[in-house]
Amino acid sequence: MLPGAPDRGGTGRGRCGAEADRGVSAGSGRPARRDRPLRRPAGRGRAAHWWLPLGLALAGAAWYGYRLRRRAERARWERARERALRLGTLDALGHREFECAVRDLSRRDGCADAEQVGGAGDLGADVLATDPYGRRWLVQCEHRRDGARGAAVAAPDLQRVNGTARQPHGAEVVLVVTNGRFSGRCPELAGALRMRLVDRELLGTWASGAVPLWELLPRVPAPRRAP
Repeated sequence: MLPGAPDRGGTGRGRCGAEADRGVSAGSGRPARRDRPLRRPAGRGRAAHWWLPLGLALAGAAWYGYRLRRRAERARWERARERALRLGTLDALGHREFECAVRDLSRRDGCADAEQVGGAGDLGADVLATDPYGRRWLVQCEHRRDGARGAAVAAPDLQRVNGTARQPHGAEVVLVVTNGRFSGRCPELAGALRMRLVDRELLGTWASGAVPLWELLPRVPAPRRAP
């Protein structure tokens, strides 16, 4: 190699190498273009997740509403316990007073439209009510002044109620309530007629104010709506 000649081997870099080091495109004298990473437009990520704060807000509102309902329910049952009826009190009532007591228990459970309708031409209904779930209830009351020692409610009593309960009144839940007892045939017949029986023991539990009646009865029709 002649003295002063440019190094074209592996050790010399030449003009192109030097220009590359300076970031200049060969032959143009302009800075070489370098690829830059693509940037997402500002705000696009936030806009794509708009549903997240909305979902959190809806969940919070639902939870708050649930807590309010629970608080109101606890307050209602506290008031109910203060007004709890005892079986001895129910035994001492007359028949019409017993019907009114059952009406009041239904209202306590949340059946705001519960009314006592017993009397001549009542077509088997002593109390009519609609529960908070939209179900229509018909109640036949059988009061016994002697309580469990009185005459048992018998199969003909159930058949009489069944004959008039559903068509005229549109009842979904047909109930026979007594402060006494039912004869041995009644449970089987009630099952066949799709009726519910509330005997003295169950009446005492209901009247104590612990839980609403539909939570004490087996196989109650499904709710029509949310409370």
